[in-house]
Amino acid sequence: LILIAQSNLATTYEDLGRKEAPCLRQKVYSGHLKLYGEEHKHALREAYNYANALHGLQRFEETKALLRKTIPMAQRVLGESHELTLKIRSLYAISLYKDPDATLDDLH
Repeated sequence: LILIAQSNLATTYEDLGRKEAPCLRQKVYSGHLKLYGEEHKHALREAYNYANALHGLQRFEETKALLRKTIPMAQRVLGESHELTLKIRSLYAISLYKDPDATLDDLH
């Protein structure tokens, strides 16, 4: 219940442009990892939310690293065509596109 409230608070902070949002997203993600493990749908959703917060700060290397780890798990746990899997892959593609330091190696 606390993680849900923290996630909602992080969303509100993001909507308001508050700088605390990414830190809170990281805490929520870590909490979900401890509670459910990394291959649970709630943890995958929070990985996406945290990666999205990092992306918003243009922290592309961290975003890509988290998503590279998350994509195979999402495909395995949720399936290739699940909405969250597609959102995770889309965020990775957008991060590649917007990252001026991206290389062809990032595509593998």
